[in-house]
Amino acid sequence: MKSPYELIAGIINRHTFIVAGVVVGILLLALYGASMTSIETGTETYLFTDRPVGSLLVHYEEIFGADSIILIIEGDDVTTPDVLNYIEELEEDISDERYISSVTGLPDLLKLVSGGEIPQSQAEINNYIDYLSYSYGDYIDSILPSKMMTLVSIPLETGYPESSEENIVNNIHTAIRISSPPPGISITETGTLAFAVEMKEDIQKNMTNLITLAMILMVVAMALMFGHVRYRMLPVLVVFCGIILTFGVMGLTGIQISMVVVAAFPVLIGIGIDYAIQFQSRFDEEVRHSSIQKAIWITITSSGPSILKAMIATALGFVALSLLAPSPMISDFGTICIVGIVCCYLCAMIIVPVFAKIVKYRPKYDYNGADGFDSPAQNGNKISIMEKYDNLLGRFALKIAKNPVPVLLILIMLAIIGIQLDSKVIIDTDEDMMVDQDMPAMVSMNKLTSVMGSTNTITAYVKADSIKDYNTLKYMDNFGEYALSKHTELTGVKSIVTYIKLYNGGVLPEDKETLEKIWKSLPGNIVDSYVNGNTEAVIEFSLEDLTIPETQKLISNMEDDLDWYVLHPGMDITYTGKLVMFVDLINGISDTKNPMTYFGLILISIFLIAVYRRFTAISPVIPILMIVGWNGLIMYSLGLNYSLLTATLGAMTIGVASEYTILIMERYEEERDKGNDLYSAIQTAIQKIGTAITVSGMTTVFGFSALLLSTSPIIQNFGLVTVITVGFSLIGAIVVMPAVISVMDRFRPEGLPG
Repeated sequence: MKSPYELIAGIINRHTFIVAGVVVGILLLALYGASMTSIETGTETYLFTDRPVGSLLVHYEEIFGADSIILIIEGDDVTTPDVLNYIEELEEDISDERYISSVTGLPDLLKLVSGGEIPQSQAEINNYIDYLSYSYGDYIDSILPSKMMTLVSIPLETGYPESSEENIVNNIHTAIRISSPPPGISITETGTLAFAVEMKEDIQKNMTNLITLAMILMVVAMALMFGHVRYRMLPVLVVFCGIILTFGVMGLTGIQISMVVVAAFPVLIGIGIDYAIQFQSRFDEEVRHSSIQKAIWITITSSGPSILKAMIATALGFVALSLLAPSPMISDFGTICIVGIVCCYLCAMIIVPVFAKIVKYRPKYDYNGADGFDSPAQNGNKISIMEKYDNLLGRFALKIAKNPVPVLLILIMLAIIGIQLDSKVIIDTDEDMMVDQDMPAMVSMNKLTSVMGSTNTITAYVKADSIKDYNTLKYMDNFGEYALSKHTELTGVKSIVTYIKLYNGGVLPEDKETLEKIWKSLPGNIVDSYVNGNTEAVIEFSLEDLTIPETQKLISNMEDDLDWYVLHPGMDITYTGKLVMFVDLINGISDTKNPMTYFGLILISIFLIAVYRRFTAISPVIPILMIVGWNGLIMYSLGLNYSLLTATLGAMTIGVASEYTILIMERYEEERDKGNDLYSAIQTAIQKIGTAITVSGMTTVFGFSALLLSTSPIIQNFGLVTVITVGFSLIGAIVVMPAVISVMDRFRPEGLPG
């Protein structure tokens, strides 16, 4: 019975153009699927919503946590009647837009104390502002930081569709653009929603530009380093088709593009280019001494299974990532990497031989390395650079294989140091660091922060039998004041109690009748912002601009308070909000980063032992373990942080490095099966595979050095880490594998060839 690879080779040889037509049809379908992809940045991408922290945050955002847009209005004097009348008109126009919950600014506060009308004399306005400042200083200061600046708050309705975000921001922008502000008045839009919309645009722009630039640089790299074969750009075409197919699968299956999923494409391009180069190099090697049909047969039936083993091992690393991921977007990263490497593998195995058959592929005969590392140059031609590199690799591998212990000791020591230092590398999930610091929305947010202090808040979600009960409100008030007095990092506290006291001369009324009367007099948008029904409420704590470790410590200390602070019977408090989400994500990454890597390595080891039926088959895993340690060492030494992108570094290392090391072991086993001794087999394996993985590795390095030019700090960081990881993977394959194979061969079972 024929193997699947023999069937594929036979079909390609007999029905080449039909196969080509099927490939084109599938790619066209994939292009349609790719058009259905979209960028997702919501809470559901950060936290699993079926877990307590995620489900509470989603519930909080649906009920209380509507995003808001802030208008920063600046001028020589924003308290004049003309400016206040203009702001009032603008507020009315904006409040008519869909999904706007309310619009609140200085005119609303003045009308609250002046009988419902904006005073039309400057003296009256100044008197009312003085009264408001005296009675409600902190609150007025947040609306009117100075006479040259005032803020308008535009909270949105809860539960609005994410697809409407861009329209909401654009509609408000249009309302401002067509308004007629008084001379000297400028308006800047900022806030969480404006920032989120512009961040999406920035991600999309970065992704498109950088992938395009990466492909261009990869073409340059292929032109420089893969010139010893004909049609040197074929691997780039194959990878491009693989990426299209991957995008198509994403669109057709509904996988959205998030910041971390974007990080999958360097991995796919790095692995995909290697698949294509391996197939083309093997075909080029075989076609030099056989017909095209036979070369196709040998390439598919020999390289197909060996590359499949490497692909499965790589996929197992990503399976571990998907299973243990602390975040949906990291799980999606693992899933899309699995889909992507399968797509790239199929494209490489089918497109390379189909293309060769259609164009009647002829090899370049001025390069001898593919015929054998010891063959002389033909026809007196000058030895090429790649042939010199082939010979250099062979000699280098032979020296390492004969002296493996010193090499392994030095590299293992560096890895152990790196593993120890890895725990000291900071994990940063701050969204502000994901975008260009000169992005207009980022500049506006920084301006807002400079005026008001940090806009970050920690929210306490309160569940009680009756929120309107005096004792419940008193406990909320006391708890807020207690937290404020204990934690100096907190700068303020707001809840429904704040506004009840505001409407009652600064005192919380004890009698039920007065409390009910004041409650009914509160504006509906204020009540809705802090209370849901009669059993749910929130307390919002504002805080200083803290570093990530400081925020982690603060939230941990505040959560510890809940363990012993005596609450009112029937009352429960849980912290939630974006800051809590990011801290939970940091803790999740910290807790699972190493287990994800080691679980992946365990799965790969089990797979290799099952396939080769001997313990020495784990040889490819040893260099990967070292690379994981080297990564920690270099990140600590360079002062790099782990981000949502580089949290997948372990999986990326497994993905790229396992591909390289397993292919070398496969070729080594093939040479041993031919009867070659240990050193000859190592020398040939490194020479045959080492050149191909060097070309693919350096092509990936070339391509993703483009990420260093990104305007986004997090993508710059990822670009540097990607380049380092691929470089280490090459070292692991070319330097460590000969030493590991040499040592492990001592345990090779008797009776095996070689």
